[in-house]
Amino acid sequence: MFKDTISREQLIQYVQHIEQTDFEKVALQVFQYQAIHNPIYQSYIQYLNVDIPTVQSIKDIPFLPIDLFKRFEIKTGEWSAEAIFGSSGTTGSVRSNHHIRSTDLYLKIAQKGFEQQYGALENFCILALLPSYLERQDSSLVAMVNHFIQESGHPHNGFYLDNLDALKNKLVQLKQQNQPCLLIGVSFALLDFAEQFPMDLSNIIVMETGGMKGRRKEMTRATLHAVFKKCFQVNNVHSEYGMTELLSQGYSKGNGIFKPIQTMKILIRELNDPFSYQKNGKKGGVNIIDLANLDSCAFIETEDIGKVYDDESFEILGRIDHSAIRGCNLMVSDL
Repeated sequence: MFKDTISREQLIQYVQHIEQTDFEKVALQVFQYQAIHNPIYQSYIQYLNVDIPTVQSIKDIPFLPIDLFKRFEIKTGEWSAEAIFGSSGTTGSVRSNHHIRSTDLYLKIAQKGFEQQYGALENFCILALLPSYLERQDSSLVAMVNHFIQESGHPHNGFYLDNLDALKNKLVQLKQQNQPCLLIGVSFALLDFAEQFPMDLSNIIVMETGGMKGRRKEMTRATLHAVFKKCFQVNNVHSEYGMTELLSQGYSKGNGIFKPIQTMKILIRELNDPFSYQKNGKKGGVNIIDLANLDSCAFIETEDIGKVYDDESFEILGRIDHSAIRGCNLMVSDL
């Protein structure tokens, strides 16, 4: 039996102070730790007949199909959850659940990642238009944005549900004051707001989180952003890429090109061979290393299609049509 030589406390320190130059080293240490202490992940590794000591590169690491978050408690170690984040899902669908050992660790990493790309939260007024998330009690996005609001401390920060008139008035006031502002919203709600209250937001960061959540017809990111650019008179529309099963985020400052925060790395697998990887710039299935998932699973095989580029930036191009896929996803039913 392979034995680990590193503790959770050591890994937390490594993850919180991760540098790009030592990402692979830390990722391999997290893999070894989770391969021993995460029973679901361990079973999956054994099912694939992978010998832990032979994993010497991040591309040797098995990535856990994201669908397993719908069926199991994905936990590394034995502990009681401080929170359980749930996916939004659609009517009648099975929701994913992410058991969280430390919300503090999640929020610290999320804040550090945002501030590395956008600057200190205290510089921003934050307005959040997240109705579909606010209607639930288990949204990781609401937890993150609420933390950002608390850290910002601006007196005009706030969440908005369906009070779009109040949001419009607040934005007009902040623009007149030349106050740096982040307007973050779920796509369908921002679209409703843009159509009802077209206005000049040229000095405000408009950031969409993606998804119509069954409220409106889905559209491509390019089409959606074209509407926002026209209605809000902005040159670029920002985006946040995240999901219930991840504790790290990617951010785009325009054109749908995302940069991952420091605890996150994107790899692109071949669609019909989940153990082979595409060259940079080629389309394929998105695998994510999320070192913030230290207490669940840091190696996630998502159902997204994307590309990654030489500078570590990435694009998300859509969802996988599972009827055309063979390989790892078909193994899940046997676990």
